[in-house]
Amino acid sequence: MPVTALVSAKSSGVTATALALTLASKRSSLLAECDPAGGTIRAGLLGGQVNAGFGLYHLARAERTGPEALANAFAAHLCHLDQAGHRKLLPGLTDPAQAAALARTWPALADVLHVMAQQAGHDVYIDAGRLAIEAGHLHPTLTPAPLLYRADLVLLVVRGTEQSLTLARHVVPSLRTALHEQGSGADALGLLLIEEGDFRAHQVGEALGAPVIAALPYTPDVAQYLTAGGRPPRGYGRSPLLRHARTASEQIEAAANRRQLQQQYAPAPAAPQLAGILQRLNQQSEAGAKHG
Repeated sequence: MPVTALVSAKSSGVTATALALTLASKRSSLLAECDPAGGTIRAGLLGGQVNAGFGLYHLARAERTGPEALANAFAAHLCHLDQAGHRKLLPGLTDPAQAAALARTWPALADVLHVMAQQAGHDVYIDAGRLAIEAGHLHPTLTPAPLLYRADLVLLVVRGTEQSLTLARHVVPSLRTALHEQGSGADALGLLLIEEGDFRAHQVGEALGAPVIAALPYTPDVAQYLTAGGRPPRGYGRSPLLRHARTASEQIEAAANRRQLQQQYAPAPAAPQLAGILQRLNQQSEAGAKHG
């Protein structure tokens, strides 16, 4: 299954989009909230039910001990987004100042996420937040660049508005170059369109020079619930956003599969320490995760 990183140029709905994809996936799914600017799901959709003792920041210390310690900590810090435990969340940072401590953790976390995708069969989504570009390069602290470099697809979330496209034009060249030089290739870059505004998918793709992999309807009431929590809107479970998100997850998988076939590459095998403890990792995530 693919590992898909979602990013934006500015406030295009990455978190709501990532949550919709995770909740609507036809398979088990995992959302890693890796925005260096801080996570919002803990205080939003989860309504503060998960405290700061859980989440991404606590993986930094475990990573310094070794791969097995990191994988065990990863399992222990997952939360459930559904009662059955098929939708999992790694909650994000509670303070942007914590981001610097994760600089050396990102590559090891990428390994764990690929284990969850390739061996545990999860659709894995990474909420990488807003791209930070410095001197034409991805910022080493304000963007989780190693996660983008290792992802099967990197989707820039955009809206069909002039403002969103203008902002996206400024980041696409730097992101494409970074994926070409340090990632798995510039063709990992795609677009996910939020259908707000006058521009249609083919126009957005032409304007930004990248393919629109999937599109989701603009549904502010459902997006607000996914972002801020509270009472779900009427008909939430049958909302166009969630229905289209399932289709989008299938389109993302198809795009990742096409890319793999075109490049004729096989995913790199996981480190033995990670592969050998996959069963324990899954058992811990089922038994020890907190419910959202």
